[in-house]
Amino acid sequence: MAVRPATGGKVLTLDTLVRLRRGLHAPAAPRRLPVPDGMTTPLGCDAVAVPARFGPLLMPRLPRVGCVYADETHWWWLVPSDSDYALEWPAPAQYATGAIVPDAPVAPDLIHRPEGELPYTPPIPLYLALCRVTGTTPIWSRPISA
Repeated sequence: MAVRPATGGKVLTLDTLVRLRRGLHAPAAPRRLPVPDGMTTPLGCDAVAVPARFGPLLMPRLPRVGCVYADETHWWWLVPSDSDYALEWPAPAQYATGAIVPDAPVAPDLIHRPEGELPYTPPIPLYLALCRVTGTTPIWSRPISA
């Protein structure tokens, strides 16, 4: 099917119209959480996202809090790269390799910046605090099946 303008000009096919429509609703490009100026990431940078309702419960349970970002729905903690190695982060947490925030129209706001040059929250205390608030048994404490 083609649509021909009454005054001449370019013919628009159904394929062209569909392609144009999809272009209007293209998904947002993934955004990386920005590391604040003056901070370095010698160990690379990933992030752990949790629903916003857990954020205030986790903060006081952590011995050191690195950079934390938040919006209305999630809080993100920067952790060293590969902090998911041999760990199953408890649901509803999401591990974001490269500190990429998918489907975010704008980057979340930085709500906590630590002293010093390193933006990281230590991953093991974060994992344990998250297990505690979600009622999840840490992976190394689960029974082994034969």
